[in-house]
Amino acid sequence: MPIVKTDGIRGNRVSDVSIDGMDRKILSALVADAGQSYAELGRVAGLSAPAVHERVKRLKAAGKITATVARINGASIGKPLLVFLHVSTENWGFSQAFEELMALPEIEECHSVTGDTSLILKVRLPNSRALESLLRQIHRFDSVISTKTFVTLSTYKDVPVQADQTMEWPEPPLPVA
Repeated sequence: MPIVKTDGIRGNRVSDVSIDGMDRKILSALVADAGQSYAELGRVAGLSAPAVHERVKRLKAAGKITATVARINGASIGKPLLVFLHVSTENWGFSQAFEELMALPEIEECHSVTGDTSLILKVRLPNSRALESLLRQIHRFDSVISTKTFVTLSTYKDVPVQADQTMEWPEPPLPVA
């Protein structure tokens, strides 16, 4: 079996560093507006700017904050077409052949999944011709069996991970013997 380079694949492992209520307030404020100053974040969390700065540094070092980004409206920059592609391959999950494909800026997300498909791609494009071109590129890989294309008509909710809003899920009842 050949050695597969996995440097570019983001793992699911999260650092054991725990987060408290103050961290959650800071994270939530950053999600709402990542451009805030440490002083502004401090007002939200009830801490000094240097204390917030230290907490943010710790959260970044622990992998809790992976990036500070701007969320861009795709339609406003000429990419109004949002598509989810299900890609079925001969082998399960991410294959080496897709490394080149992942470099394309149209592909915003790539997920290895369970079920009747191997990968789910979130793609943003200018029009259907660009989609057709992308599909052509995907199908040139020998390992691709099929694709299913889901064109988004409307988006009703699109939010990043929320740090301070968690639901309590009840434990399932034990079966009655």
